[in-house]
Amino acid sequence: MRTLFKNARILTMVDDKVIEGELLVIDTRIAYIGKDASEYAPFDKVIDCQGNLLMPGLKNAHTHSAMIFLRNRFKDVSLQDWLFKCVFPREAKLIPNDIYCLDKACFLEYFANGTTACFDHYFFPPEGAKAAEEMGMRVRLLSEIKTAEELIRLYHLYNDKKEALVRYAIGVHAEYTSDEEKLEKTKEVINRLKCPFFTHISETKKEVEECIERHNMPPLKYLFSKSLFEYGGGGYHCIHFTDEEVEICKKNNLFIVSCPGSNQYLSSGIAPLSKYLKEGIRIALGTDGPASNESLDMFREMRLAATLENKEIPPFEILKMATVNGALAMELFDSDVLAKGKYADIIMIDLSKPNMKETNDLLYNLVHKCNENNVTMTMINGKIVYQNGEFFTKDSVEEIRAKAEEVTQRIENCL
Repeated sequence: MRTLFKNARILTMVDDKVIEGELLVIDTRIAYIGKDASEYAPFDKVIDCQGNLLMPGLKNAHTHSAMIFLRNRFKDVSLQDWLFKCVFPREAKLIPNDIYCLDKACFLEYFANGTTACFDHYFFPPEGAKAAEEMGMRVRLLSEIKTAEELIRLYHLYNDKKEALVRYAIGVHAEYTSDEEKLEKTKEVINRLKCPFFTHISETKKEVEECIERHNMPPLKYLFSKSLFEYGGGGYHCIHFTDEEVEICKKNNLFIVSCPGSNQYLSSGIAPLSKYLKEGIRIALGTDGPASNESLDMFREMRLAATLENKEIPPFEILKMATVNGALAMELFDSDVLAKGKYADIIMIDLSKPNMKETNDLLYNLVHKCNENNVTMTMINGKIVYQNGEFFTKDSVEEIRAKAEEVTQRIENCL
């Protein structure tokens, strides 16, 4: 399948330059970016971009997609109360097929807002993988399994496949939900697989204070002392780091995945991203799950990341957090930028709408003015999954949403 995009403006994210020309996709990968792709003719499909922008798809580097069943519930509570009194009791009612149904509903939202990959941390990973493969979503799964053998089996099941949409990662929920046995078991798996480790870290001051009470050190330092980051990885949120922990991140090239929208929703604090960036730490962005963030719009996360501290971070660096760095955190090395040989994970942004025409600084507009309503097309792995309000999925949108609502109602009725 040869799909040509013509009359396009193209932000490759290799650098901050916007070029004008054509982009050709052959099957799953980008085959050409330049002025004239006619040497590759004939084409199966030609899309006239009419001067609109092509850019890499957004990478949601931390989410719990299936938590869509808890959306718009339990506001104005602390993180600990939200988790232990509201979320965990309802999650205990989930069965494997629920994840399949709920993920598919959430993937529709990702398609419409230009998200082409997500780092999804939740239960029953085979069901999440099934949903992603059927819908055409690129996913890196992370979950906690009781045995080391099961973790290793799943890791090889998904990571040994070539050209696969689904990948698997190793981690735990957090220090405060993990005992010594679980951490030792996870360390054993990491050493055997030589793989990165990811977890929630220092999301609230209370989390940090209680970890110090238990272990006489804050969360990142404690987990680092357990050799869990031997092969890299990173943390989600990372709001309340000590200077020593910032240095640990820097020296060990760990990723910080910031979720500014969720942190505001739960009043957890504001991550000092400009400080982390100044130290050379790689920052990615995520929305967290739809239960702790009413919006899964990654453009909103960029805008919040750029403005909450009131310290100037260049728009290109913010865009890198939402695209390139998110891909690298997920080890999606062929989905980071638009270039020949990379996967065709591409979105189109409508530049004709008023919110994108007020200034001549396109990168500034993408960060500070663009939103999910500007996304006119989402392509993943060379397949268009969303275009001009229409979804291209096996099941109807109505059926997908109805099944997710059935799950939501069943769980609420169980309590």
